[in-house]
Amino acid sequence: MAEWVTGKVTKVEYWTDALFSLTVHAPVQPFTAGQFTKLGMEIDGERVQRAYSYVNAPHSPDLEFYLVTVPEGKLSPRLAALKPGDEVQVVSEAAGFFVLEEVPDCKTLWMLATGTALGPYLSILQEGKDLERFEDLVLVHAVRYAADLSYLPLMLELQRRYEGKLRIQTVVSRETVAGSLTGRVPALIESGALEEATGLAMNTETSHVMLCGNPQMVRDTQQLLKDTRQMTKHLRRRPGHMTAEHYW
Repeated sequence: MAEWVTGKVTKVEYWTDALFSLTVHAPVQPFTAGQFTKLGMEIDGERVQRAYSYVNAPHSPDLEFYLVTVPEGKLSPRLAALKPGDEVQVVSEAAGFFVLEEVPDCKTLWMLATGTALGPYLSILQEGKDLERFEDLVLVHAVRYAADLSYLPLMLELQRRYEGKLRIQTVVSRETVAGSLTGRVPALIESGALEEATGLAMNTETSHVMLCGNPQMVRDTQQLLKDTRQMTKHLRRRPGHMTAEHYW
């Protein structure tokens, strides 16, 4: 059984009408960058809960979550309405295997995210551990509109921190924005536009691809990389080139 603890909201940041970040202080157990927990609230006499990834590095006392409001959802509109000082329930022990220790050594680590699935990568990059195994890091954040690039300032700060090792590439699907690629991630891989923009190759010899986000993007990208690049899913018993987590 999951152990729930009470957290206190310290900050709510509204990025757009639908996107917001929640910062909470709670006595959770240590977690590994890339893992997720569950947030919950008592609604109509029952605890409603959903899984959310940590955005913050494990050493930070500010537990940060990046969320999208689902208008007809039971929980997310309630979370969006929280104010500093309000309480929220948090599962003490984190879960999930979307962590660096599950990723094999390679030259280039590609971190592809759509929407709020950016969170695990920000946790990994802010922590900064175990990244010396990779020569190059590429963080790709794909969204619908430029206004959805909530964490772009932090991403650029991380790019400066890693002094040329980390390359940031934003992708916007529904408008044309300077500095961003336009379209969907699978199409940009298929056309070669993503590799051209980053100056790095995505292949079995040099790369491992982490995929986190919209299940359709994850499935389509995995199938494309399997068909055109001969990449395989990474399993402990059979090392491969792709590690994925769906974000519903």
